[in-house]
Amino acid sequence: MCGIVGVVSPNPVAQSIYDSLGLLQHRGQDSTGIATADGSTIHMHKARGQVREAYRTRDMRSLIGTMGLGHVRYTTRGDAKQEQESQPFYVNAPYGIVLVHNGNLTNVRELTTELFTRDRRHLNTNSDTELLVNVLANELQAQVRGKRLDPDQVFDAIETLHERVEGSYACIALIGGEGVLAFRDPFGIRPLVLGKKTEGLLGTEWIVASESVVLENSDYEVVRDVEPGEAIFITRSGELYSRQCAKNPVLIPCSFEYVYLARPDSVMNGISVYEARLRLGDRLAHTIEKYTPSGAIDVVMPIPDSSRPAAMQVARRLGIEYREGFYKNRYVGRTFIMPGQEQRRKSVKQKLNAMGSEFKGKNVLIVDDSIVRGTTSREIVEMTRAAGANSVTFTSAAPPVRYPHVYGINMPTRRELVAAGRTIPEINRELGSDYLVYQEVADMQAAIIEGSSVNALEMSCFTGDYVTGTVGEEYLAWVEANQLS
Repeated sequence: MCGIVGVVSPNPVAQSIYDSLGLLQHRGQDSTGIATADGSTIHMHKARGQVREAYRTRDMRSLIGTMGLGHVRYTTRGDAKQEQESQPFYVNAPYGIVLVHNGNLTNVRELTTELFTRDRRHLNTNSDTELLVNVLANELQAQVRGKRLDPDQVFDAIETLHERVEGSYACIALIGGEGVLAFRDPFGIRPLVLGKKTEGLLGTEWIVASESVVLENSDYEVVRDVEPGEAIFITRSGELYSRQCAKNPVLIPCSFEYVYLARPDSVMNGISVYEARLRLGDRLAHTIEKYTPSGAIDVVMPIPDSSRPAAMQVARRLGIEYREGFYKNRYVGRTFIMPGQEQRRKSVKQKLNAMGSEFKGKNVLIVDDSIVRGTTSREIVEMTRAAGANSVTFTSAAPPVRYPHVYGINMPTRRELVAAGRTIPEINRELGSDYLVYQEVADMQAAIIEGSSVNALEMSCFTGDYVTGTVGEEYLAWVEANQLS
């Protein structure tokens, strides 16, 4: 999971990109980078840490140009501590290409071999984004004819890229002196949305970003989502071209975007994240009624912030009082995207404080958006008991996460998933709660896609079914061995 943005404007773009990355900070806190183009000259700055810490005045002044892109990173491949693995990535031919990527490639072994033996390209990192920018550069080089870059040449290159690359990828590339290119994998697993605004007589400013919240907060008109398999090319003068570049595209977006990753005020693939989370709460309430004894719950409490909409609906449907018992320290990052169990455990108590007056002597039902490793959930149950709760019912608005996620979320190994190989009663004992209730898989999908044109979701971490069709036991074993080595 990362956040990406690209802008083409009649005006300088550095500030627009910086502001957009601040709105996408929830999607990545490890590092950030911005690249701009002034004619054919590319300027770039990237650094570890969050957006507000990474750019000084002198950095922003050096990012000149009227087209550019930016990235916030949450590490899923490579080393979070290595600044050289931060995005964007750059290759100097053809034209000079800078690329940012949200997702995860699943055929990195094959691509690495092909790039070295067939394409004669050298890689400096373990990042799959470096693989992507080299594949794009190689395929674009094969299409270049004449002095100027033609949009059809770009789209022909993306067609070949789709044939070579497997996995999830929403990408934005800056091509020096030419324009900005955006494209999405044939399943549309990771989100990408197009927007625009008119800059008076100067012309149109175009933006492509991971979430609609970026567009809406910066006064852009939301044009539409980039379609699965589609490529969009915006020239430096603001002309927009698009083409479907995949043979059999089908929209199967990631369910975890709606459960946890995205901001609630975003709309993705025509689905309001906030309304989807309300519907998750409606469905969860029915399951709670089914599996918990009558009178076992006095109060419903969310784990702030992403579970709040679901918790409100649970309380409403059950007719039980809704209370805010946990206070969140907003200066601590999202514990789910922190590397290492120990760091996550320590950060829970720094992030959340239980107010004893809300818990003492009560049978508390806690609603969380999901339970992944169990570290945070176990700590929260302990905090709830220490605050004086009589009993603790722990509920998840998502089903049990039983399988590795290989499409851009840091859940690569089964051994770190608390639900892997365990029954729900066994997980309940691991967490230390009195009762444990999960959302049903069918209910989750129905709640998210209700009222939309989306027919299916990428739910591999819940079901073990990988939509790209090329992820098998051998690959999962390789990922796990590589992660643990």
